[in-house]
Amino acid sequence: MFLRNPFRTIIVTGIPGVGKTTVLGILLQEASKIGLRVEVANFGDYMLREAVRMGLVKDRDQLRKLPHRQQLELQKIAAKAIINDAKTKLSEKDLLIIDTHCVVKITAGYWPGLPRHVIEELNPDSIVLIEADPELIAQRRARDVTRNRKDLGGKEKIKEMIEIARAAAMAAATLTASSVYIVINPEGHPEEAAQSILTLVEKL
Repeated sequence: MFLRNPFRTIIVTGIPGVGKTTVLGILLQEASKIGLRVEVANFGDYMLREAVRMGLVKDRDQLRKLPHRQQLELQKIAAKAIINDAKTKLSEKDLLIIDTHCVVKITAGYWPGLPRHVIEELNPDSIVLIEADPELIAQRRARDVTRNRKDLGGKEKIKEMIEIARAAAMAAATLTASSVYIVINPEGHPEEAAQSILTLVEKL
């Protein structure tokens, strides 16, 4: 296994409702201002594409309700496809961001989003954890009527999931000697979280 991908690679994670999508959108805008080419690969999109093709689901929120073994196979396919696609687009100075989750709430409990067969395929320089106050996350989830997240629980479950995500990130990072970088997304100032991630990228 090569020590690293031919391009800089970070995995950006955050539990549902933390504001990850907003932060990444701002990051892309700021990166373009400094001439940094960034490719964002959404792990869920890759899994969903394959699951729909196989006739397993119709929407993203059904993914986490699939049988465990089916999800494992979808993970493996997605990880390989992301890196293969990036190799055709990115050069050494470019950045690949994999948008995913360190931990996923499924019917069988909590499931690591970055198990060995995924993290070793993605081989990141760093795993970023975007975090926010649990109360804010609960409020953001309540406002987002586009997603069905009733099964994810309230404030206490959010705290629990943040703790499990940290443990999962560190466990995954150990397998590829990646760093773990925690970024706070303050209410109303996602640009601060985006800038923090760009500061990390400069050090890779």
